[in-house]
This record gives sequence, C-alpha cells and structure tokens, in this order.
Amino acid sequence: MTLVGSAANVLLTVFKFVAGIVGHSAAMTADAVHSLSDLLTDAVVFLFVRISGKPEDVGHDYGHGKYETLATTIIGIALAAVAVGIGCKAVESLLFWYHGGTLPAPGMLALWAAVVSILLKELVYQYTVRRGKALNSPAVEANAWHHRSDALSSLGTLLGIGGAILLGDRWTVLDPLAGFVVSLFILRVAWKLLKGGLDELMEASLPDDVEKEILDIVTSFPDVRDPHHLCTRRIGSRYAIELHIRMDGHMPLAESHACTCEIEQALKARFGDRTHITLHVEPTK
Repeated sequence: MTLVGSAANVLLTVFKFVAGIVGHSAAMTADAVHSLSDLLTDAVVFLFVRISGKPEDVGHDYGHGKYETLATTIIGIALAAVAVGIGCKAVESLLFWYHGGTLPAPGMLALWAAVVSILLKELVYQYTVRRGKALNSPAVEANAWHHRSDALSSLGTLLGIGGAILLGDRWTVLDPLAGFVVSLFILRVAWKLLKGGLDELMEASLPDDVEKEILDIVTSFPDVRDPHHLCTRRIGSRYAIELHIRMDGHMPLAESHACTCEIEQALKARFGDRTHITLHVEPTK
C-alpha cells in the first residue's frame, strides 16, 4: 500500500512543481513541497513497518513494535516541519502584498493540477486507510492521513488559485492566503500524530474503554475474583496487558493454570494473537 502511495506521490510531486513554477502559483509550489514530504515519509513507513514486524529476539524481548511508533512520530515531525515552512512562505508573500507589492496571478495549469491532486490523493487515502485498519497498523493509518492532508491542502490551493484567476489581479493575494490555510490544516494533522506517537513512546495507558473491556473479559470467568493492578500500553500495533487476579486458594495448580490460559486466549481472540499478556494469580483472602 505504501508503494501505491509512493507512485502517486512521484507523479504528483513532479506535476505540481511544474504547475507551480509555470503557473506562477505560490500555493501550488507549497503543495508540491507537501507531496515531496509524502515521498520521504512513505520511505520511513516502508522501512520501519518491516522492522516492527520482526519477531522477538535476544535483544528485544518485547519485539520491535516501538519502531512503528517511532515511524508515526517521525511522520508527525515531518508534517509539522512542512506546515511551518509553507506557513512562513505564505506570510512572507502576504506581507509583501500588504506593503503594496504586486503578486503574480496563477495560471490555469496550476488550477488543473489542484483538481487532479484532490482526486488522486483522496483515492490513495481511502485505499491506504482501509489497509491500515485491516493490518491494525498505526503507522500505515498515519501515512493514510498524510495522503488525506495532501488532498485537503490541494482543496485549499484550488480555492485560492481559482479565486485569484476568476476575481482578477486585485485578488491574487488569495494564492498565498490559501497556502497559509493549508499550513494550518497540515499542522493540525501533525499534532494529532505527534501526540499519539509520543504517548506511546512515554508508555501511556490504553484508553479507558479498552481497559474496561479487558476487565469485562477477565471477570466473565466465574473463578476470577478482584482483578487489580491493571497495567496497559501499546507496543506498535499490538497491546501489552499486565493484571493481577485472585482465585480460590484451594484450587489445584493445574486447574488455575488452565483458567489463566483460557483468559489469555479470550484476550488474544479480542485484541490479536500478538497481544503480550502477563497474569499474576493470588489466592483469595
């Protein structure tokens, strides 16, 4: 799915740079830079997701899932950097116009490039996000949002270029104004990705509704009493669950072991076979 996005980004990046330069559009040139950032982040996702799928080894008892979390964070940083760059360039043009400068009017080629970009990037987004959900991969889903952000930026670019062309020379300021709006859209997506990635790197707990579901599954077993000390986190695309439970102290060891195995299987059936589960059994008081 990353290769599909990369192929689309190569075509769009070249097309947008040509359209932005030939069409004298600051917004389209900024959009081309955004597409170039997509190419770079596609490479990051392709590399890190492959690494995160490696099994546990001597030096990585919990697997390599954090590489995927790191990839999501890098994508967020890349998006934020692109947003700041686009925003600063747009502000520079807006200040030039405000002080009496004349901005060049964009050409029709830039307008058509925006239309093509919106259609193609939205198709790539829909395809990538479906694959990300199917694989339960945060990094792939993050990359899908990168494609969606490109579609949104092209929409803002389309409005700015279209307005500058249709409304005449007095409104050429709409082109850099569109570039500034685009930067805000991208920055919002970047913040969402960075927050999620940093939460995982800082070992943030799973959402409350997920933890409640874990407890509901565990307490559905009649022999289990008083689940406590629940600790949860993400390891890339999989969950880690640690929990203390109480059982009848007179229960045979083989029977309590069989019960904990059933609990583990129930949790893995719900959250995935690669879920890391640690259950500590204590006797009831």
